[in-house]
Amino acid sequence: MTCWFAISPRPSRTRKGVADITYLKSWQGWVYLAAVQDLYSRRIVGWSMADHMRAELVTDALKMAIKRRPLEPKQYVSLAFGQKARDNGIARSRGKVGTACDNSVAETFFATLKKELIYQRRWPERQELKTEVFDYIETFYNRKRRHSRLGWISPAEFEGEEFLPLKKTYAIASP
Repeated sequence: MTCWFAISPRPSRTRKGVADITYLKSWQGWVYLAAVQDLYSRRIVGWSMADHMRAELVTDALKMAIKRRPLEPKQYVSLAFGQKARDNGIARSRGKVGTACDNSVAETFFATLKKELIYQRRWPERQELKTEVFDYIETFYNRKRRHSRLGWISPAEFEGEEFLPLKKTYAIASP
């Protein structure tokens, strides 16, 4: 699933976003992660995790993104997801099946998450995995992880936000 839309956290800037789904393995079974990413700042503005891939997974991620960022009508995919998007004035859009370039930003985020967190150890329990993914996204990726696309600063720094020092650190993949 690749979804594009416009988000405008500041009235003077129109931004685009992308969303996708990935799966993470624990000994108790799969954990599915849907994420909505701001293409301008690379911040994950909405995400949801569940032990299923039902429509709520993606609609919950979109709901979080809508709460965090005002959305402007533009483009967006998935039946229930499409309905939620339409309810918020977002038109649907989708690239060709098997075309990775139209969602390379989302795929890059998932690859980074897996390399820096998921593949570093085994995950016996789903809840532990979910807790660590939450921590990675909200306290590390969005606030501390530097991005080459942003001039080697974090999404929070790029957006000009102040944030508290973090207790946890993660190994950063070299550029």
